[in-house]
Amino acid sequence: MAANEYQVTGMTCGHCEVSVREEVGEISGVTDVQVSAQTGKLVVSASDEVDDAKVLAAVEEAGYTAVRV
Repeated sequence: MAANEYQVTGMTCGHCEVSVREEVGEISGVTDVQVSAQTGKLVVSASDEVDDAKVLAAVEEAGYTAVRV
């Protein structure tokens, strides 16, 4: 199982976390999404390596920006 960590900017509340979690969770192969508005941390776990571009696009779709750390 692979896990990638990202830093998300613009999240301020629990609703922000839910939006990111839902969008990223729809990516094929993703098994777990942990996100914290307080720290801006997003950890994506997947059965196989997930394309960073897909994760970044999903975060953008939720209304935020992210970079892999």
